[in-house]
Amino acid sequence: MSIKGFATAEGTRRYRERFEGKSTGGLPIAEGHFRDTTQGLSLTSLGMGTYLGNLDEQTSRDMTQAAIRSVSSGAINVLDTAINYRYQLSERSLAQAIKDLLSQGFQRDELFVCSKNGFISPDAERQQRGEDFREWFRSRYIDSEMIQPGDIAGGMHCMAPAYLEDQLSQSLSNLGLATLDLVYLHNAAESQLPEVGREEFMRRLRLAFEFYEKARAEGRIRYYGMATWNCFRVEPEESGEYLSLQEVVALASSVGGESHGFRFIQLPFNLAFTEALTLPAQPVDAEMMSLLEAAMAFDIGVFTSVPLLQGQLLSETRLPKFDGMETPAQECLQFVRSNPGVLAPLVGHKKPAHVEQNLKVASLPPLVLAEFEEMLST
Repeated sequence: MSIKGFATAEGTRRYRERFEGKSTGGLPIAEGHFRDTTQGLSLTSLGMGTYLGNLDEQTSRDMTQAAIRSVSSGAINVLDTAINYRYQLSERSLAQAIKDLLSQGFQRDELFVCSKNGFISPDAERQQRGEDFREWFRSRYIDSEMIQPGDIAGGMHCMAPAYLEDQLSQSLSNLGLATLDLVYLHNAAESQLPEVGREEFMRRLRLAFEFYEKARAEGRIRYYGMATWNCFRVEPEESGEYLSLQEVVALASSVGGESHGFRFIQLPFNLAFTEALTLPAQPVDAEMMSLLEAAMAFDIGVFTSVPLLQGQLLSETRLPKFDGMETPAQECLQFVRSNPGVLAPLVGHKKPAHVEQNLKVASLPPLVLAEFEEMLST
């Protein structure tokens, strides 16, 4: 039976009041650790990601326990996943974590749960049973005419409404939820634009947004967005993957009106990938701004991926030093979460020692704007 409910202003505020400025979860949570969204939600300035990991039971157990610890500490109430992460096992690992958290007294309306769809995803459990994914996919989607072969870009991505419908239903089932707080269209521009061209891509994007607005009306999602890699952090003339956030917001408004559900995006941002902060490639009316500035202008919340660049930044000797931060991972997370316009970096962690190290970041507040600007100038 699906867990009903979704993140609310009241629920996330209740979570915040339980932990902020206290050590209720065994970890001191600093005043200022939470962000207020334009939807009235109180979200932690750290989120948990679930991208990497082996397709085995031990990794699933570790991920489940990491999510339980992250939420119960008071440091994280943002949980991020995708149907293709670990071939659907990451969603199922979070399902067990959410179930266990609710049995401990947490409530569904305190948690902001996000997933993504668009990529063609095998099912690890089917693979373990020896089923042939290609045969199954062709039978279910192509032979049934749910989608057409031309709907698939690069052999790996589909944003046809019928496919998104199927994948949303599967994600909700995997997570054991009646409603997702946020569903992203996953790397759509990067996967589709170079192959189908801009006019066809925008047509497909409109159809996808129409589907998401329908899913909102049905109560299966609260908001939708785009999880991206390159499209919002490149120069227009340098890449066939470039998208204007202003144009995408205008498209959402034309589909869903002023109360449309396109309210969040996700993109890489870290000490190596600084384009979201430093590259003025996004138009806001007649002015060119950075992605973070443009997102604030359009009231779009920004979550960021790969804050540690999948561990590559941890050996970097030129990391900025922040008071109270003890490890390279903590320095990286503090840099990202202190940026104006960033709601939270999404950090993937499973090993208990790494979980505890990352959660300690919440014991100190992000830098205030003057501190951050001073750090950038040095």
